[in-house]
Amino acid sequence: MLIGDVAKRSGVSARMLRHYESLGLVRPTGRTGSGYREYSGETVRRIFHIEVLRTLGLSLRDVGRALEDPGFTPAELVDDLIRRTQDRIAAETELLGRLRRIDAAEPAGWEDVLQTVALLQALGSKSAGTRQRAALSAAEEGPVPVDALVEAALSESDPNVAGALRWALARSGEDALALLAEGLRSPAAEVRTRAVQSVARIPDDEATALLRDTLADPDIGVRGHAAVALGARGVADAVPTLVEMIVEGRNDTDAADALGTLARDPALADRIATGLVDRIAGGTSGPSARRRLTQALADIPGGTTTRALGELAHDEDRAVAVTATYLLRLRSTRTAARPGEQR
Repeated sequence: MLIGDVAKRSGVSARMLRHYESLGLVRPTGRTGSGYREYSGETVRRIFHIEVLRTLGLSLRDVGRALEDPGFTPAELVDDLIRRTQDRIAAETELLGRLRRIDAAEPAGWEDVLQTVALLQALGSKSAGTRQRAALSAAEEGPVPVDALVEAALSESDPNVAGALRWALARSGEDALALLAEGLRSPAAEVRTRAVQSVARIPDDEATALLRDTLADPDIGVRGHAAVALGARGVADAVPTLVEMIVEGRNDTDAADALGTLARDPALADRIATGLVDRIAGGTSGPSARRRLTQALADIPGGTTTRALGELAHDEDRAVAVTATYLLRLRSTRTAARPGEQR
């Protein structure tokens, strides 16, 4: 067969066949009397092999090794191809995400496109200062790619940058909540924690509903952040988790403050006091937990608390007794200053 016939049968152009020949991948079996290249059927089969290997991403040099080296084993090369393909897919996926974010920002002109690209690059910077400045400027410079802010917030470990990102997301309002809700379903507790902290900065009913659902999270740290935020919003469902936090010594100061806020509602004060006292008397809490629970009674008004502190002032644990005695004295001072307050 002449080169034109081989090109038709194989689908490889005559120019590429000559290139393969220059690399030593394909060789004509001879020449016609007029000097034209001739190829055998075996050569055509070799060309098909070359094309199949190229579809896997092999370079022409690797194709030559695969066809010529009897000791060549494909395993190592295939592993390398897998890694290269994964890297390429990751890069293409990143590019696709960037394009979608630019599209979501609805740029009016190329100036907006450039501004969005600059923001995305700054959010991905290795410099915490650069990331923080980008987050702080995000809400001030026109349309913001909210999904980029959410992604950054869910992966940010620097507390200052994370705070700036949450501020920016709070200004985005409900646009961010659907994406943050996905973060609350992450298998990683640290991602769910960051999602809760971001939702907590958004002061609307939908955010409150998400936080309430998070009280069922299996991780005490995650549901603890939700409970503290809900306590500040006056949601009574947070009480059991807040008490649990005090028992376990996880953010117990914030938990006690949240209980104090909730206890401003007279209807909740006795319920909170009862929950704390039951854990103190239940016998399942260790000495440190009992002391923390006693301290948490400090900001809980009402007769239930006063009576409990009176009993705890005689507790066998001296630290508990001293704390209860001090709190009773403090309550008496406050009551004397406000004679109408219920003891």
